[in-house]
Order: sequence, then C-alpha cells, then structure tokens
Amino acid sequence: MQKPIMAVTGDETDEETELAPSHMAAATGDMPTYQIRAPTTALPQGVVMATSPGSLHSPQQLAEEATRKRELRLMKNREAAKECRRGKKEYVKCLESRVAVLEVQNKKLIEELETLEDICSPKTD
Repeated sequence: MQKPIMAVTGDETDEETELAPSHMAAATGDMPTYQIRAPTTALPQGVVMATSPGSLHSPQQLAEEATRKRELRLMKNREAAKECRRGKKEYVKCLESRVAVLEVQNKKLIEELETLEDICSPKTD
C-alpha cells in the first residue's frame, strides 16, 4: 500500500516531511519530480536519531575516553609546568647576573666618589 502524499501549502505544521520521487517521471522518461510525504516514523519532539551506529558509545567506552582525555590533559599540564619552571629559573638567573653587574658598578662608583672627595676636599694639614 502506498503512503499518502502531502501537498505543500504555505501553512505547514512543524511535522517533518520527506521528499519522495514521483512515479510518473519514470513512466514518461522526464527528470524525476519530487513530492512531499509524511515521515515513516514519528519521533517525539526533541528526539534525534543517530546518524551512524558508531556514534553511540557504551558506558565503558565513555569512561575509557574520559580517562584518556584526563591523562592527555595531565601530560600537557606537566609539560607546561616544566616549561614554566624552566622559564622562571632562567629569569632568576638573569636577575642574579644583573644584580652582580650592578653591585660591581656600584662598588666602582663608590670608589670613584671617594677619590673625587679626597681631591676636592680642603686639606687640613
């Protein structure tokens, strides 16, 4: 038995429809025309059928996927922390070398100041 064919009107309901080739086109040899008919199964509103059987996962597969993602995230986090510590050590080394250079420069400036004070100060002999 053939399913009823729905006509297309401007005031269609929210019901999903399906396009089906018209059998008249095959008889005449023309390009097939399509008519709209009601869907074969009625799903409750908001229910979506899976597009492929592989898209559904068992609880065990979901748990394994979650574990794998967690391990990957932890590994990336370890690498990021390692890189952060390395960068911090490098930054501290740069600061320490800068302190050493500035201490030497400060010592030289103090010595120069003392020398200039000795030259410029009135002698009380």
